[in-house]
Amino acid sequence: MLSQPGIRPYQLADRAGVAAVCVRTALDGGDSRDRYPDEELMPSIFAAPYCHLEPELAFVLDDGSGRPVGYVVGTADTEQFVKNFRATWIPRVAHRYPEPTTAPRTPSEEMIHLLHTPERMVLPALVAYPAHLHIDLLPEWQRRGFGRALMHSFLAALESRGVPAVHLGMVTANTAARAFYDRLGFHEIPVPDPGPLTYLGRSTAANTP
Repeated sequence: MLSQPGIRPYQLADRAGVAAVCVRTALDGGDSRDRYPDEELMPSIFAAPYCHLEPELAFVLDDGSGRPVGYVVGTADTEQFVKNFRATWIPRVAHRYPEPTTAPRTPSEEMIHLLHTPERMVLPALVAYPAHLHIDLLPEWQRRGFGRALMHSFLAALESRGVPAVHLGMVTANTAARAFYDRLGFHEIPVPDPGPLTYLGRSTAANTP
């Protein structure tokens, strides 16, 4: 716990707080509860597996009272993460979200399909950017420098491991997020048939903006 807002390493006690931030930012940066009523669903895909599999690469923005109001999570090695996700994470959540046997018909079913297809994360165009990340902050904590601080904590952790570069996939319609990543030195990575996503990448080196 910090006495004032700041960045710190993720702790197991942060699980619910990180999940809450994920839910409130998972729909193009906004609250996802109307579209995905099960509040465990989005965190089970985009936040919790990273905290479980690679907690040393998870950092939270603490509001000063111990409550996470933002986070960055990710992996140093996407290919290995996908293997671990398949072998370790899916069995932990499959009782709640069984593998679909029919084509998705609702937004939630589309997300459950993503949960069961982690191999979608491994793309040839991204091989030079082995790490990837997800970063989210509650709206009232954005545009105050905390996102940059979170990102720099994550990039420094990657650089210390000798990881050369990192990528992320963002919903193309989220123009505010794109502006944030542009300011941090990310550039667009051409990916064939990217669907609704734009892929961005950058070096982990500290001398990059």
